[in-house]
Amino acid sequence: MSNPVLRSVHVHPVKALRGFSPAEAEVQPWGLAGDRRWAVVDTAGKVVTQRQHARLALASAALSGDGAVTLSAPGRETLTVEVPRPSAALGTIPVDVFGTVVEAVPADPAADAWFSAYLDSEVRLTHMDDPARRRPVDPDYALPGETVSFADGYPLLVTTTSSLDALNSLIAQGDHSDEGPLPMNRFRPNVVVDGTAPWSEDGWRRISIGDVAFRVPRSCGRCVVTTTDQETAERGKEPLRTLARHRKDGNRLIFGQNLVPEHRGVIRVGDPVKILD
Repeated sequence: MSNPVLRSVHVHPVKALRGFSPAEAEVQPWGLAGDRRWAVVDTAGKVVTQRQHARLALASAALSGDGAVTLSAPGRETLTVEVPRPSAALGTIPVDVFGTVVEAVPADPAADAWFSAYLDSEVRLTHMDDPARRRPVDPDYALPGETVSFADGYPLLVTTTSSLDALNSLIAQGDHSDEGPLPMNRFRPNVVVDGTAPWSEDGWRRISIGDVAFRVPRSCGRCVVTTTDQETAERGKEPLRTLARHRKDGNRLIFGQNLVPEHRGVIRVGDPVKILD
């Protein structure tokens, strides 16, 4: 087994949309710079993801240096949305992120219209202006003061190529082998690691990527989004069918590990990955 290295980095500016894969990224306390600072919400203020609208897989968000996003999707003209600023007139609105209510700033109404037309459903776009104080990490697994953006629950998600290979081998032996092999984008990670033994990440408690150390609080429970082809938005049975047989922890189907940064820094593709604990 070779020494573990950082294979790739992935940033998703708008939750549930396609992102981009830079050669390096700044690690902030609440996640990679620019990652999941925007989220689409429904009329009740609940976050909308590929769980409800698989078509979000086909929409993309590009990030500019000032935090603005340029949206693109099939059948829609591109739209650049500037970072909204809280004001006396607009202020913030409550956003429900899987049962946790946080405050976010509504985007320009043009963005609401763009997403509503694309999804054929009334929605709006919101921005998390201050992740340092808006949303804490799950207190059952957090240290005091840890916060997160609009990510599902933790600042970063790490997966490994060896575990994906092992999972695809299991899928090939199952009832829906025609759905495999699956690409890594089904799991929407922030960082992907090469050079580890399959499933070795289950035992990680602390790791470092380059000069940045991370705490590993919990494995990642997977949902229906992983069954969504990120190129076509079509759904299948895998990998949930195989994870249910081989990677079940209580009522959770697991693949990958959540990460919480211990300090700021920059990570780069090719950085060594060390298992600290």
